[in-house]
Amino acid sequence: MPSLRTALVLGGLLTPLTGTLAAELPAVDLTRATEIVAERCSLCHGLDGESSTTNHPKLAGQHYQYIAKQLADFKTGKRASDTMGSMVTDLTDEEMLALGVYFEKKPARSRRVLDEGLNAVGKFIFERGNEYSGVAACASCHGEKGYGTDKLPRLAGQNARYLENQLASFNSRARTNDNAIMHTIAAKLTELETKAVATYISSLE
Repeated sequence: MPSLRTALVLGGLLTPLTGTLAAELPAVDLTRATEIVAERCSLCHGLDGESSTTNHPKLAGQHYQYIAKQLADFKTGKRASDTMGSMVTDLTDEEMLALGVYFEKKPARSRRVLDEGLNAVGKFIFERGNEYSGVAACASCHGEKGYGTDKLPRLAGQNARYLENQLASFNSRARTNDNAIMHTIAAKLTELETKAVATYISSLE
């Protein structure tokens, strides 16, 4: 779920992403999910999962299992966040699952990147990592297109600033869940590599 911008300038042309939805989603109460999104989620994440600012994660197209898990972790405090903790405190497991399905059904979008040089560095790190510093390729876990799995988040099209923030949180261990592997990777990334890979990921369709 839970959390990276510079003078690189990410362009504003949005492009629909394809091939990201699961073949079949579980039956849930989407009416209730829609109500919750309108009441709570939309302020930061938008009605369609396209976040209101680059500091907040895009949820559109994200795997429903991953969203449900992050919400559950926020509720138990395993993933620390005062804001999200208060938002999910009274949600049931069924409602969290329904929210996951609601957002996965929304079409994800990418951002066109203007700094092609930086994007090229990010592409290299994403696809091949950095053998000299021991950074593993992002694609080795999240897939060559950044679509992830039911247990690993979809990264493609995510806000670059949010990605940078999350990598920084993994590095400092401020991110309190899912950090066993990500800490070892984020700790080896340079500032340039972090910005570059976040920029590249935001452009993936």
